[in-house]
Amino acid sequence: MTDKANRPHDIVVYGATGYTGRLVAEYLAHHYQGKSPKWAMAGRSADKLAEVRDLIGAPTDTPLIVANSDDPASMKALAESARVVITTVGPYQLYGEPLLKACVEAGTDYADLCGEPAWMRQMIDAYHEAAKASGARIAFSSGFDSIPFDLGVLMLQKEALKRHGSPAPRVKGRVRGMQGTFSGGTAASLTETMKAVAKNPKLIPILQSPFGLTPGFEGPRQPMGLIPEYEDSVGKWAAPFIMATINTKNVHRTNFLLGHPYGADFKYDEMMLTSAGELGEKAAHAIGEMLKNPFGAKPPKPGEGPSPEERENGFYDVLFIGEWPDGTAIRYGVKGRYDPGYGSTSRMIAETGIALLSCTADGAVATPGALLGEALVQRLSEHAEITFALED
Repeated sequence: MTDKANRPHDIVVYGATGYTGRLVAEYLAHHYQGKSPKWAMAGRSADKLAEVRDLIGAPTDTPLIVANSDDPASMKALAESARVVITTVGPYQLYGEPLLKACVEAGTDYADLCGEPAWMRQMIDAYHEAAKASGARIAFSSGFDSIPFDLGVLMLQKEALKRHGSPAPRVKGRVRGMQGTFSGGTAASLTETMKAVAKNPKLIPILQSPFGLTPGFEGPRQPMGLIPEYEDSVGKWAAPFIMATINTKNVHRTNFLLGHPYGADFKYDEMMLTSAGELGEKAAHAIGEMLKNPFGAKPPKPGEGPSPEERENGFYDVLFIGEWPDGTAIRYGVKGRYDPGYGSTSRMIAETGIALLSCTADGAVATPGALLGEALVQRLSEHAEITFALED
């Protein structure tokens, strides 16, 4: 195995011919043109890789690597050729484990877009100790699920300590605004999760518990955010938020991995704000009903996603409210330009990969918040048009 510092590629984007992988490659090609890191594109077809390389305007000498999750030898070779692997090939429960295993064995850092908590827990149980031994840093959920939420809570708690001398024991994540669409990959991941649960009902408690990704630790009963409610602190109605199930698990895993800096009794939930008054109440209930079938009658197919215009016009705005029992409160905002699931996500995972190049954390199957923390906040602020700010 090549010494990690001398590997031919700093970063390999696996899945570069897919919808999101192509956006990641395009971002690296244009945002880091003529600069480090040394990066390569990987996928199943050399012809398709070359076609995408030319379409996105990447340099003609961009290395192309043919690799397939069905071929363990190609996964091993890919992992051993890179310091960091970024993978957008999901659903991860179908295609993810061979590459993750190869990265753990090679001591290669890894970032994905996984929002599949049952599979994530299985990988934690299977590979966390091996990753600690090899030094591989495995960063799950390195996109809109769950970076803005994971890092938003992390930064709020930093400010809480600075201003009030203790972490906020209760934090509310409230989506103030969001414009974006689902892709076929998101729909396919949810479908596969439901199939996996049908085959193995033991996965149900992992999906249901906010502590499904903290093996051996069960914190206090959490507010679930499943019923529309009026939020006095913001003067608006709040509705269930579709990504709360995965985000809350990742926030609690970051707290767990860092030794509970938010407290062992920390409580967290996420909801989406609508408006005030009767219309806001109706909207909150309508959203709750819609989430029972978020993709409608015809879910998008894998490989499909928003148009360039939709990506360009998308945005998100998340408010975090930290509260103490005596009525003290603190507010922190995270705002991003571009469609959250794709335009912004492709930048987030690319910057996670670059941040891993200079990461000094121990090997682990972890979260971006636990591995990278403020270093990633800084990169995203400087390169990905995401703002992190304390609010008065």
